Amino acid sequence: MPGKFIQAAGGIVIRGDKRVLFAVVQRAKDDKWVLPRGKLKADENPVAGARREVVEETGHRVAVNEFLGAITYRAAGRAKVVQFWQMQAEDEASHELMADIVAVEWLPLKAAVRRLSYPLEKLFLRNVGRRAAKPRKGRASPGKITGKAAGHAAAAKPGNKSGKKSSKKATKKAARKAGKKAVKKTRKKSVERIGNKAKRKGKKKAPARKPVAAAPAKVVPASKRQGLLQRMLGRLGA
Repeated sequence: MPGKFIQAAGGIVIRGDKRVLFAVVQRAKDDKWVLPRGKLKADENPVAGARREVVEETGHRVAVNEFLGAITYRAAGRAKVVQFWQMQAEDEASHELMADIVAVEWLPLKAAVRRLSYPLEKLFLRNVGRRAAKPRKGRASPGKITGKAAGHAAAAKPGNKSGKKSSKKATKKAARKAGKKAVKKTRKKSVERIGNKAKRKGKKKAPARKPVAAAPAKVVPASKRQGLLQRMLGRLGA
């Protein structure tokens, strides 16, 4: 159907524990270095398609973990969306490379970013690389789909009503959780604002009192003082 976007999928594929290496592959048609990825087949599940493409292009069986994100660009005049999952590869290759790929290299993150030919893929790997390199608890054996990726795969299957329902429930649950967090955050901010206002009010200095001028002392003339003294002496003499 003209105008319909192209769907593709792939993996941010790592190998090793202490020294994590990332897979980059070289295409035969143009010698470009890219992330392992490819177009989905008709009605193919994105997670299954991503794993298939990675195995074909790297020659290594992989365990598929969580969804990392997607990139989009135009190809042959149509929009193309490529979804990526984090994948853990076996140490040794178990398949021959497909004809479209001439080489695969396993490099540290920075070197892998430099090796990629397309700026968009460089940016994507730079952003998700550290997250993809983190060790996974209870790592599954290669070839299996684990954790959130399994739920994503079930929800994406055509006609899978239970998967769609579980996906909707998870979405609603996440929305409720986000709503509760927002309410708590708002309440906390309100309490903090009230507390800050009270503190500011408490810190306000009392208005300085104006100094009260002392009443000027009355000066009694000497003649008057003498008259008063004489009257007092006269009363005492009486």
